[in-house]
Amino acid sequence: MLHLHTLWFIVLAILWIGFFVLEGFDFGVGMLHTLVGRDEPERELVISTIGPWWDGNEVWLIVAGAGTFAAFPQWYATMFSALYLPLLIVLLALMARGVGLEFTTKRQDARWRARWRWAVTIGSLLVPLLLGVALGDLLHGLPIDSSHEYTGDFLGLLTGYGIWTGLTLVGLSLLHGATFLKLRTTGHVRERARVLGRPIGWAAIGLVAGFIVWTRTVGGPDVPDPVQVLSLLAVIGAVALTSTDHDGFAFAASGLAVAACVGTIFIDLYPNVMVSSTNTAYNLTVSNAASGGYALKVMTIVTVVLLPLVLLYQGWSFYVFRERVRGPAAARTGGDAPAAEPQGQPG
Repeated sequence: MLHLHTLWFIVLAILWIGFFVLEGFDFGVGMLHTLVGRDEPERELVISTIGPWWDGNEVWLIVAGAGTFAAFPQWYATMFSALYLPLLIVLLALMARGVGLEFTTKRQDARWRARWRWAVTIGSLLVPLLLGVALGDLLHGLPIDSSHEYTGDFLGLLTGYGIWTGLTLVGLSLLHGATFLKLRTTGHVRERARVLGRPIGWAAIGLVAGFIVWTRTVGGPDVPDPVQVLSLLAVIGAVALTSTDHDGFAFAASGLAVAACVGTIFIDLYPNVMVSSTNTAYNLTVSNAASGGYALKVMTIVTVVLLPLVLLYQGWSFYVFRERVRGPAAARTGGDAPAAEPQGQPG
């Protein structure tokens, strides 16, 4: 029989996976927009590809945090206390990125735009990096005492495995963003996304391979499980498909690679939710960190009702905005491009 605390561990894993898959291409586009776009009209075109979704995709992170608080209050308390400073930086990065996306075009001044472009780029880099470090630390282990309190300092959060996990998610977000731009744009922007996708993809393959090996060392020195094998096959497939016109398949493969890498952390973590490097007896688990049965029952009922509606809305929004976007060439306009226009459907 599946216990409710185990069910909620699975739900939270799905929320984290959903966040990185959906927001991952937003982060990738944010990091790539000044490389793929060579002038202001092209950069606005690149940003317009994520316009319908970037703020909505962030909700998955908010729900994951709120779900952790409600379903596993002890996990929430220990994790957010230990990771207070990194999570504060994540919050500031999300704010800077969001403001940058909205404020860049509010003035014609070149320095004004350059500052906000950097805010978008750096914010899009820091969020997957720091959240990846945090997720890696959950599995690697942090110094937690018998009272489930973190006893280390900030430098103690910078574990080698956590940093590698963060870099892996940054690499996958870049690849996911490149395949998304190839799917959503035309002309020179699409071609630059294709060209950048190759070196980014090879770097992502190396990062994922290293992540799998290191995860096996941390989680147990045995052969990779099917999800880890799937993550490597998916990233290889995404790289191979970037050179073809199968843009939809390339985007799906990069998304699958993100999902598999995030998912493997939670698979290896269970039944723990946070590992203590001080003593395994101090580990937080799905049973000793969970809320009471009544709270979990109420949450489960609400989730069963609302989650399908959220998924339907998310799918509908992707269907409505499924067409490619284009903007007038900078040489023709001589200035800023107006709002991007749809053109054709992705291949």
